[in-house]
Amino acid sequence: MTPGTGPLEPETPPVAHEVVVIVRDLLGEALIGAYLHGSAVLGGLRPTSDIDVLAVISRPTTEPERHALVDRLLDISGRRARRGPGRPIELTILVQSDVRPWRHPPRVEFLYGEWRRDDYEGGFVPGPEPMADLGPEIALTLAGNRSLAGPPPADVLDPNTRNVLLTLARVWATLETKEISSKDQAAAWALHRVPDALAGPLILACEMYLEGWDRDDWGEDLAAARATAMHLVAEIRRTNGDEQEVGGNTP
Repeated sequence: MTPGTGPLEPETPPVAHEVVVIVRDLLGEALIGAYLHGSAVLGGLRPTSDIDVLAVISRPTTEPERHALVDRLLDISGRRARRGPGRPIELTILVQSDVRPWRHPPRVEFLYGEWRRDDYEGGFVPGPEPMADLGPEIALTLAGNRSLAGPPPADVLDPNTRNVLLTLARVWATLETKEISSKDQAAAWALHRVPDALAGPLILACEMYLEGWDRDDWGEDLAAARATAMHLVAEIRRTNGDEQEVGGNTP
């Protein structure tokens, strides 16, 4: 590697740009930003891996808009795509005011996943609903930092440093061990494997999680937390090649 340069970013799958075109065509100026996340960003992308896109919009969708989104995505998503076999797509759409500032339970405006194709073809159209796994998905989007449209994700979504660190630790532990563990168990696993200089933010994040509190402003600790997060991302990319998916909501 040439001194002063970092690793090359993984190439963006063309279908991710097609998803953005669909969202922009149907929602127009309501689109604030669209972001690639999951395996395509953090490593481990396989020929059958989902292409995960998170889009943030400025207003709620209408029923006809959601119906049109499903119809257009059925054309390009998965092995049964109407235009021929393709990568499966997972598209999550959020209304910015539903997640910024962060509130619990988080709410998703629209979620398309290929695992529900039979339902979509039968007329089902997903609508706004609570989504328990939205926090980790936002954490992975922030950590991946791959904009397909609009400003960087940190300019659009409120970062939750605690969730970012714990989610990345859990992804790394899952890829390495092939077992899904709790956030605190994954953090404990990762703490035995990160350099001592990077352990502090992960210890703090784990303490917050176990004690049931959070912190909006990490202040002077934020730079250290970013360094720990980037180390965790590097470890996930190093693993690159395991069968487990990075992120995603597929049951």
